[in-house]
Amino acid sequence: MVQQLLRPTDERGLAQVIIEAGETGRSIEVLGSGSKRGVGRPVAATAPITVRNFRGLTLYEPGEMVIGARAGTPLAAIEAELAKHNQQLAFEPIDPGPMLGEAAGQGTLGGVVATNLSGARRIQAGAARDHVLGLRAVNGRGEAFKWGGRVMKNVTGYDLARTLSGSWGTLAVFTELTFKVVPKAEETRTLLLFGQPDEIAVEVLCAALATPYEVSGTVHLQASLAARLKATGMASVGQAITALRIENFSPSVAYRSELLKQQFAAYGTLHELDHAASLAFWAEQRVLGFLQGSSDPVWRISTAPKMGPRVVQAISSYMECKVAYDWSGGLVWLEVPASADAGAADIRRVIATRGGHATLFRALPKVRAEVDVFQPLESGPMQLTRGIKAAFDPNGVLNPGRMYAGQ
Repeated sequence: MVQQLLRPTDERGLAQVIIEAGETGRSIEVLGSGSKRGVGRPVAATAPITVRNFRGLTLYEPGEMVIGARAGTPLAAIEAELAKHNQQLAFEPIDPGPMLGEAAGQGTLGGVVATNLSGARRIQAGAARDHVLGLRAVNGRGEAFKWGGRVMKNVTGYDLARTLSGSWGTLAVFTELTFKVVPKAEETRTLLLFGQPDEIAVEVLCAALATPYEVSGTVHLQASLAARLKATGMASVGQAITALRIENFSPSVAYRSELLKQQFAAYGTLHELDHAASLAFWAEQRVLGFLQGSSDPVWRISTAPKMGPRVVQAISSYMECKVAYDWSGGLVWLEVPASADAGAADIRRVIATRGGHATLFRALPKVRAEVDVFQPLESGPMQLTRGIKAAFDPNGVLNPGRMYAGQ
């Protein structure tokens, strides 16, 4: 039976749908465009609801570097408007849609905050949640609420941006969001090393971030994943690629680029991508181009940067791995062969002994329904998580079971 997609057009209508669901014992799958529907456990809901009708800018003051929009506004539209004024979202949100079999550029502003998925610039600028100035939302009780405003303030009380970011629609449905934005860099260059083994490459990434040269992106792709890149001709290199990004005003970028080349000359020849080639390279990182062209399971592992290669080495003793490192090695994208549990038992065992968090980011629905997709929580954090869920959504109306079974 095909479920009817509910399409409320305003906050009152959304609240009424949620209230009626709670009163009748129904549950709701919360969607923006659905571009990230393939992440998380399959939702045990009786009806899907979309906020795609919540569209349009509500505020944009380029001089104050503040932008606000309704939650269903496509992220691409937000970025296009910012580009007219040479501005951008600092945290460089990724678009996992293409690696999940969806079209690129379909994600919504609400989906960005609900998942808190940030790109390579996170190591310098912070995560999506760090740039939220204000929000409006409706919780699982059908209560509309707002938080924050148009400026950053240090206040006593709950930081709802941090509470709701990364909750994957299980606590509330965003209706409007306000962000601080930053100017776009005048010039971008990228320095590349080829053929470095993982451990040496991560050593370079960490050392580059420790310099005073304001490196804003650090990525290492094993040869098997680098071969999937298209936009910049990197596939023809046939080797692992280690990339360092430098951004800012042109004279500063040129100066810092030369200093980095000198500092890391011992690791080999550093090749340089110009502004246009750099933008193409990092745009492909944002859509996870190195994970496209395959349907094999993908894990997203967060760990201490220098532990990344050790975690991968330990997992490699159990299964074949294709690996990319972001955030100076602290974020590991791990593609593994298809199996009944996508390697969950062995990966969880390694994470338990070496530290970190692992999320099964791509897998068949049957697999995602039978394993822990998000990192299992210890009793204390799980009790806190259940308490927050009970406060925001006591009847379990919103996205039941998406993050953890039974809630």
